[in-house]
Amino acid sequence: MAERKIRLRALVLSAAVALIPALAMAEEWKFAIEEIPGSIMDAYAQEFKQRIEDKTQGNVTIKIYHLGSLGTPTELVEQVADGVVQFANVSVGNLGTIVPESQMFLLTYTLPSNSTAVSELLGSSQVIYGELGRDFEAKGLKLHSMYSEGPQVWTTNREIRTPADFDNFKMRVMVSPILLKAYDDLGASPTPLPFGEVYGALQLKQIDGQINPVPAIEEMKFYEVTDYMIWAGEQELVTSVMSGTDWYDSLPAERKQLIDTTTAEMQNFMHNVVERFNEDKLARIKAARPDIQMIELTEDERTAFRERSKATHSAYIDITGKRGQTLLDALLAEVEAAKP
Repeated sequence: MAERKIRLRALVLSAAVALIPALAMAEEWKFAIEEIPGSIMDAYAQEFKQRIEDKTQGNVTIKIYHLGSLGTPTELVEQVADGVVQFANVSVGNLGTIVPESQMFLLTYTLPSNSTAVSELLGSSQVIYGELGRDFEAKGLKLHSMYSEGPQVWTTNREIRTPADFDNFKMRVMVSPILLKAYDDLGASPTPLPFGEVYGALQLKQIDGQINPVPAIEEMKFYEVTDYMIWAGEQELVTSVMSGTDWYDSLPAERKQLIDTTTAEMQNFMHNVVERFNEDKLARIKAARPDIQMIELTEDERTAFRERSKATHSAYIDITGKRGQTLLDALLAEVEAAKP
């Protein structure tokens, strides 16, 4: 009987020891985004979560934190760099004070005018994942991916077709020196505001307009407190997915490979998601506000704004120096080479 008990204890101990590697591998990764549930960023985070958890058979779980739950977008990036949060997805407009070089994606009339071409550039650019990636690393950030949420649209309380129409017009922008300069160059009075305060500011006439892709306009219901939606073709909303370099570098090789492979897979997935979101959300806006005026600027009208945007390139170089000049020249060369 005593011998049997000893054997039983040995079996239990062996089973417990066998479980130790699996338990040791179990991890929870925090993924913070600057948008609400049901948004494009949420679609990215949910799909990323599903793929990672499936591939690791649940040994890695991901918890998603939405708009405001962990702080401002800038604070999310700081938490990633500190290793408090493992991943963050924020728009480059919120990186101006952290990675100034990334602000080249805020320069108006710089990226291709075709959304598919923008998606291909953001998924494969050697400038982004080589040179710019090193600027992220210098700030303790590992850049995994960039993708667009679609064309930026102006929502305004009056018709805007020329730079002169922007006279005495308060346009909400993200907190970025380049965006402040960009919309000043276009003729507006740029006004930085946190994303969560934009609806109230539009409603109270504290600002006259704001810029966001169609999905954000629908999700945040900006169409309720605006009269016009204007497609000026000046840029797309580029977002970045990153982790902290210290955390990423501490991972075993198989975990790094898991992340790298999954973020690469997400690129094509997100292009289709973004197209669907933009189509569906625009249809919802039209149904909810059939009286809202939708305007697409002509090529001649865009040319007037495009000419004024050239001054913003100089401002970007003033902020980022020779490094910014090198990056911008290389990116523009990639854009030119990709033209049919």
